[in-house]
Amino acid sequence: MRALNDTFKTGIVHLAPILVSLLFGVSCAYLLLTASVEFYQITPFQEGVGSIGNALYFVILVAVGATLLYLLLKRKSLKLATLITGVALTSAVFMLSFFYIIALSSMFPILYSDTLVLSLSLCITVLVDFAIFRAHNRTSDLAVLLLGGALGAFLGNSIPTLSAISILGVLAVYDVFAVYYGPVGKIAHSGLEQLRGLSFSFKEVQMGLGDLTFYSMLATRVLVSSGPFFCLASFAGIMVGVFLAFKMLEKKGMFPGLPFPIALGLVPLIVSFFL
Repeated sequence: MRALNDTFKTGIVHLAPILVSLLFGVSCAYLLLTASVEFYQITPFQEGVGSIGNALYFVILVAVGATLLYLLLKRKSLKLATLITGVALTSAVFMLSFFYIIALSSMFPILYSDTLVLSLSLCITVLVDFAIFRAHNRTSDLAVLLLGGALGAFLGNSIPTLSAISILGVLAVYDVFAVYYGPVGKIAHSGLEQLRGLSFSFKEVQMGLGDLTFYSMLATRVLVSSGPFFCLASFAGIMVGVFLAFKMLEKKGMFPGLPFPIALGLVPLIVSFFL
């Protein structure tokens, strides 16, 4: 996360976009829990001893993607960077739209139709692409908030608990390095707003899509593993963590968005293991 000017002061209002994204993500997670949809493991290694391997796999993917974008921006290849992010975001939106519409159709069979599902998925993808790449900033920012929530809910439902904890923990540590010494901080200094769809801005604060995605992933995983009470506690922990990160942002101008929210949001999940 980055402050857009030197006079930034944290207020409760700055939590509003995070709240919107998390609420949408938890709503998507609830839909998936109540619908008759089959989940496939998206991690390459088996749960248990392979959890750390899954964490390293995700961190490598994130690091390679961020490094590639930084190198393209450094070489002034903005069009190619925009093309790559555009293809990736469009693919993600279509996949998520298709998946969630299938979930809805399982609850309302009368609506089920392969043609209808495909058509609605394409329409949603076109609308989201327009919102992100063509519309005004507020519409684009809202699309990013909802996309982060939906993507996080999908990951939280698809990744087993131990792997999710490992992935989020390792990503939180990597985030510190990436912001201060790695490609994420360098991209932020170069102007993350050049890459539409990868960040949102709200009242002098800029945050990345990845932060929103992993907040939603954590809340969803807690809901799936431990139930609504612990999910609510994790939700609160994430929000407190984000607020603390914003307070640090006042002093530093740029601060990693994952460590505090992930650390506090994981506490209820870990506590639930011992109850």
